Amino acid sequence: MIPQSHSKNHKLNARLGAILSQVSLGGTVSVSNLAAALQVSEETIRRDARVLVARGDVLKLHGSLTMPYKLAEAPFDRRMRENAEAKRAIARRAVQLVEDGDTLVVDTGTTTSLFAQELRSRRGLTVVTNSSDIARTLATVNGNRVYMAGGELKADNGAAFGPSAVEFISRFKVRHAFLSIAALHHEHGPMNAALEEADISHIAMNRADRLTILTDSSKFGKTALVRICDLRDIDNIVCESAPDGDLRAALAEAEVTVLTATDRPSAYEGFTVSV
Repeated sequence: MIPQSHSKNHKLNARLGAILSQVSLGGTVSVSNLAAALQVSEETIRRDARVLVARGDVLKLHGSLTMPYKLAEAPFDRRMRENAEAKRAIARRAVQLVEDGDTLVVDTGTTTSLFAQELRSRRGLTVVTNSSDIARTLATVNGNRVYMAGGELKADNGAAFGPSAVEFISRFKVRHAFLSIAALHHEHGPMNAALEEADISHIAMNRADRLTILTDSSKFGKTALVRICDLRDIDNIVCESAPDGDLRAALAEAEVTVLTATDRPSAYEGFTVSV
């Protein structure tokens, strides 16, 4: 006969695992939704949540639970799933800027990783990157030459950062820089979440003839920790939906070309939009 305490512990551990799985998949999940999904009371979820919070597995917000990293930038795999349709459309639009035989520097990011997949429609590219994912996608196919920056490899996104990576990229001169960002603000310009990411972005843009920012509209009007450059340093922004308001006006003043995947140019008079 199984001891009652053992049975209770087994049910508790199973429930804790189920809660953690739900929050991990959903990012932030309300207590009521968790209770409905697990077919238990909200009080049971709150009681179990105290165990998970004490272990550091989740954070308690008002009426919901979230993963600890949701207060910072989410892990790479999760970000790949966020706005995935928009990012894929951006990648398809951006690849139209690239010709066979072009030279590019591409930084690490979810949208740039999807962009690298679309680049497999081009041949004879020379690609410089700090992203192991992008390097694997483009190396040994279609006659491409891929140069991977060295440095400290981050477990989150498999990308190299630090002085070694910056110095490596500085040795190249390319036609295009395609960069991802964490935020795009009308006053502060494109921004990244970490200094080491901004360092890579800054050296990449300085080694390219043209700078193209790849970003979905969720980044518009936001700020992040580190500024990359002025809006006037940007040649193109590729997005799924063009910005409006202060950001639209600032991009127009900076003479940035906005390339959209879905919108008509007539809807955005005052700055250049292509479809």
